[in-house]
Amino acid sequence: MFARARLAATIVAMVTLSSLSVPAAAKAGRKSAAARPVVAEFLMDAASGAVLRAHNADVSTYPASLTKMMTLLLTFEALDRGQLRLDQQLPVSYHATTMAPSRLGVVPGDTIRVEDAILALSTKSANDVAVVLGEAVGGSEAAFAQAMTRRAREIGMKRTVFRNASGLPDREQRTTARDMALLSRELVRNHARYYPYFSRRSFDWQNQTVYGHNRLLDQYDGMDGIKTGYIAASGFNLAASASRDGRRLIAVVLGGESARKRDRRIVELMDAGFHNQALAKPEDVLVSGKPKARLAAVAGTGGWAIQTGVYRSQQAARRDAETARKSLGSLATVAMPAVQRSGTQYKAQLVGFDAAAAKLACRSLKKLKTDCTLIQKKPS
Repeated sequence: MFARARLAATIVAMVTLSSLSVPAAAKAGRKSAAARPVVAEFLMDAASGAVLRAHNADVSTYPASLTKMMTLLLTFEALDRGQLRLDQQLPVSYHATTMAPSRLGVVPGDTIRVEDAILALSTKSANDVAVVLGEAVGGSEAAFAQAMTRRAREIGMKRTVFRNASGLPDREQRTTARDMALLSRELVRNHARYYPYFSRRSFDWQNQTVYGHNRLLDQYDGMDGIKTGYIAASGFNLAASASRDGRRLIAVVLGGESARKRDRRIVELMDAGFHNQALAKPEDVLVSGKPKARLAAVAGTGGWAIQTGVYRSQQAARRDAETARKSLGSLATVAMPAVQRSGTQYKAQLVGFDAAAAKLACRSLKKLKTDCTLIQKKPS
């Protein structure tokens, strides 16, 4: 009797827990979905300010270390009015050294030259040194953040609020892709004396070489700045500027899934802008892993293909081909992923290009350090 009663009680408890777990899981799922970074992008002509591409351009998100562009803007303006000098030594506070990485590693009571501080932000994105500059210009980081927000309004950044000098997580620190493009344009056009700091790949600090995060400086023709950023809530961000044949473009990508994917999208935006091409939205390229019908309708009409890798499994080859197609964006709207078997190997290919389009696609992939081989298909 007692055993049956205990069994019944156990069953009731299990049913109760089961009934509670469903809504709890649903809430957890909703919370996870809500926490996903905003995917946004913006492409503009730096000279005219003309908008060439915008997607979720005014949707609020987190700036992460793109914040440091405003910290540097106020630093440059302090230099111009004589408040700071490039060779001036700035004191390091205890508060500055409590910042989370990335850090340069300054310690309380030390000093750092203004120019070294600038380079620590533009290359290493050092959070501790961002606070050093903020305190030097604003008196305190809190006062400096208020000045950052005021300056943002003055240059048209209507949806940006700053709460710190570094971009470390703060729920109230918000921006948009459009606003970050406006900030980039201000730095590019009105601070030409200091803008080359954003082109630096490295700088020397205490007998060590400190390297930067912006890999596109070495990979994309004409790219000369400006700033990367990442926190979990924002995803991978990049504001970039490039100049070719006397024309300068500014591109901003927010919410990238990885640094590599973010960089590829910047390349797609820049390529489309410089070649005056239409550019599909990120979600227009692949839907549930399958090309949209309107894209498939024009695919397969060319006699050229590109090969992006050789694999031991068909599945791996197809994944690589689909990734390459997604990376190429509008440059691959006339192509379809394909797998070519050769003995025990599988070749990842995109087919359906004409000769010129295939060559352009390969050049774009090679700039991203991705293997690419041109193939002329034989007529069937």
